[in-house]
Amino acid sequence: MTSFVVRRLLLAIPTLFVMLTAIFVLVRLVPGDAASVILGDQASAASLAALREKLGLDQPVHVQYLAFIGKVLTGDLGQSLSSGRSVIQEVLLVLPSTIELTVAAVAIGLVFGLPLGVAAALSRNGWIDYVARVVSLVGLSFPAFVSGILMLIVFAIQLGWFPVLGNTSGSGDLTERLRALALPALNLGIIMTAYVMRVTRAAMLGVLTEDYIRTARAKGVSPTRLVVTHALRNSLIPIITVVGLYFGTLIGNSVLTEIIFNRPGLGKLIIGALNARDYTLLQGLMIIFAICVIIVNTVTDMAYGLVDPRVKYT
Repeated sequence: MTSFVVRRLLLAIPTLFVMLTAIFVLVRLVPGDAASVILGDQASAASLAALREKLGLDQPVHVQYLAFIGKVLTGDLGQSLSSGRSVIQEVLLVLPSTIELTVAAVAIGLVFGLPLGVAAALSRNGWIDYVARVVSLVGLSFPAFVSGILMLIVFAIQLGWFPVLGNTSGSGDLTERLRALALPALNLGIIMTAYVMRVTRAAMLGVLTEDYIRTARAKGVSPTRLVVTHALRNSLIPIITVVGLYFGTLIGNSVLTEIIFNRPGLGKLIIGALNARDYTLLQGLMIIFAICVIIVNTVTDMAYGLVDPRVKYT
């Protein structure tokens, strides 16, 4: 298992460098340079030259790239042009809120999606299967910003069960924080539930037709043990895959949800950086997103080895 983990960690290194190179290139493909974007078309030549020197844009491209990689590897993502604080400080102020929202959405997806998928597979073409498929279809049909607005109107404004605005201060007791988290997490969790339910149902239907399931049933294995120990465990690989992939997607989808529910997080930070034309902060946020996705994918690969021992030898 140790060699398997080491191999997966080593594979993440070139992936990180490819992502960093892509970010470096994409940022510099924008028409004009960062200095002209930040200062605008009416800026004087002296102001543009001073800002280019401050950002290192007057250096050759290969020098800029080496400096960029060196700073990232040492944890220096630069300073925000609008606030003057380091990008790391800006991100650390709001990253816990985004992680909290993402983890809560994944938990909701697993808690509801796994049982629905298993029940749909066990009662194939029955009423439970049809209900689960309709729930999944509804979850996939509504964009996050539409379902978020509808939830706000119904549950926050009309019924008054939840606060209209998110917990923007990050303070308050646990009950208030959970109330503020509930609607945003449900908004993302519904989509996650739909994905998990569909993948679980498809994987379980494939496993339930295997010979070893029929053998276990013939030997008198209890239905609960048959489903949990034999069928569900052997269906976990595609489930882990979709959870890992969608976990990375949720970090991006949380941007819209945080804006709709007025929660602190990376989403509001991105919008603020766009409005302020904060080139350094935007570049740093792209790097943070890339690192989060790489970490999630690496952990997902490691989870394969825990679920299926055969993966460790590939």
